[in-house]
Amino acid sequence: MNKTDAKSRIAKLRKTINHHRYLYHVLDKQEISEDALDSLKKELFDLEQEFPDLVTADSPTQRVGGQPLKEFKKVPHLVAGALVRMNSLNDAFSQEDMRDWLDRVSKTLGQTPSEFYCDLKMDGLAVELVYHDGILTQASTRGDGETGEDVTQNIKTIESIPLSLTSEKIPAELVVRGEIFLTKKEFTRINREQSGRSEKIYANPRNLVAGSVRQLDPKITASRKLSFYGYALMGSDITSHSQEYDKLNNFGIPTNPEGKICKDLAEIQEFYVEIEKQRVALSYEIDGIVISINNNLLLERAGIVGKAPRGAVAYKFAPQEAETIVENIVVQVGRTGTLTPVAFLRPVNVGGVMVSRATLHNLDEIKRLRVKIGDTVIVGRAGDVIPDVKKVLVELRTGKEKEFRMPLRCPACGEKIVQMEGQVAYKCVNQDCPAIKREAIYHFVSRKALDMDGIGPKIIDQLMDVALIKDVADLYTLKKEDLLNLDRFAEISAGNAIDSIHARKSVPLSRFIYALGIPHVGEETAFTLAKRFGTFEKFRLASQSELQAIEDIGPVVSDSISNWFSHAYNKKLLEKFKGSGLKIENEKIVRQLADRKLEGKTFVLTGTLESLSRDQAKERIREQGGDVSSSVSKETDFVVAGAEPGSKYDKAEKLGVKILDEKEFLKLLG
Repeated sequence: MNKTDAKSRIAKLRKTINHHRYLYHVLDKQEISEDALDSLKKELFDLEQEFPDLVTADSPTQRVGGQPLKEFKKVPHLVAGALVRMNSLNDAFSQEDMRDWLDRVSKTLGQTPSEFYCDLKMDGLAVELVYHDGILTQASTRGDGETGEDVTQNIKTIESIPLSLTSEKIPAELVVRGEIFLTKKEFTRINREQSGRSEKIYANPRNLVAGSVRQLDPKITASRKLSFYGYALMGSDITSHSQEYDKLNNFGIPTNPEGKICKDLAEIQEFYVEIEKQRVALSYEIDGIVISINNNLLLERAGIVGKAPRGAVAYKFAPQEAETIVENIVVQVGRTGTLTPVAFLRPVNVGGVMVSRATLHNLDEIKRLRVKIGDTVIVGRAGDVIPDVKKVLVELRTGKEKEFRMPLRCPACGEKIVQMEGQVAYKCVNQDCPAIKREAIYHFVSRKALDMDGIGPKIIDQLMDVALIKDVADLYTLKKEDLLNLDRFAEISAGNAIDSIHARKSVPLSRFIYALGIPHVGEETAFTLAKRFGTFEKFRLASQSELQAIEDIGPVVSDSISNWFSHAYNKKLLEKFKGSGLKIENEKIVRQLADRKLEGKTFVLTGTLESLSRDQAKERIREQGGDVSSSVSKETDFVVAGAEPGSKYDKAEKLGVKILDEKEFLKLLG
């Protein structure tokens, strides 16, 4: 190919590649496969290698170019030659904070703004892009707001940032500000690779983004597969913030598609609540929403407070971690008699919930954390998980903190505490201990057991304190009138609670086995036992050898089951169940044999599925004859991986177990 033909071909290839980049990153569309796009890039690369004088700064091949830098130079944030700060935002954490913010803004302006633009607050790194005649010439970090670091070579490696703009009317200078971020999928991939090389594991995507953008070698930045959303077009005469987003898209610069115009605080709150619900399902991390006055003239008139614009605010989600004080450490007695140390905390908001207690698990964990009564600690929670003490801030100690010591006697019954041989656990071995019975009832009514809606621990405590119940079987003898004498109950709520109890007078065998709280018999084991024996009577009379003949049930589990049925208290309890009218349904085969296409296949679930809950997924597998296991082994047939999978994903990869994403899993289920 001669140079003239090569020049023409190169121009067409660049135009085609940029077109597909725009479709993918701005419009979220895809006309050709990634493999096909890669082949176009390869052809362009080969031609530019053959004719190096035809290479331009905005060519798609220049996303990874140049030698590693020795250092980053400092550059000011200039717009049309004038310094324009990259400001930070003030935070709001509640509806009251938002009302205060709007009152301040309205007072300053002498009017209440009628429109606000709400965008997602990305958990990434703010950068500024400068285009001259449509070509990216400079990219810099926020720095101190006035001066940042020149990271142009690294920013060029990010596929979603155009090296040249697509609009027909391009100003001589265009300054764009936006956020570099990393998807959850890429964050997981990078940490998995880091772990495989025994290298540093990154704590969160934001830190990884910052470290990636400030790499002196652009090739390392390119390997991180960063993403970008623009959020501001500086120095333009556009009258509204929402129009800025449209203009950015017209130039080929992606913006977050979740943004929305809201008319007032009520609509802003609705948007905030909706986005918080979607937060887990998003492919990237966010920590709140950003609200700006949509009218740019009003936004400018509102002015600056310190280093933050008065007319914009970051409405943050409740923190997942917070600092507080350990006011005391006490032990709770579990349903198997195990003593669990619990930290009683100075109440603090964590993840939108006021937390006053956190589990310390066992004495070994207390020693590992080095936590003392009176310590300042970091407490964290995720979703509905019981809060944990994550870290002790030893540098804040005063010398008045006290060591915790495990009690010698059970705080509930006064019997001697025993440390189990070969275990870290301390236990009360008195099977008639009231605390053990109480925890057994909590377990019996819980969601994964009999799921008695409206009958929780606080209600059970009241029922036991006034001697209305002594064990779980007594629940079925309750009448509405009994509950009307308790706190928190009125006519309707008492009736609903009794209806909830009686709705569980007929229960599946697997749920009943699990609800009994037999040590070492979890949800999966209970299902396996129900499927194997079919009726409760056969299960109750099963010998140790019959139990151990079942896969995954060894001597420890079989001993535990036999011991449970031999205990006088449990024998009496089962007799009371018979008299209460409780009916235990025999385990049924839901589908015909022809439909049991997953027969003999074992599944392990990890991560969060979007279209169905963990319990629903298990039920669908079992309906079709499959088994569900809680751990990955060579015998596992499939691992189903949802969003943010855990260590089971890594183990499946090591063992070569087939991993299904949600789409593949649903297709397999049909």
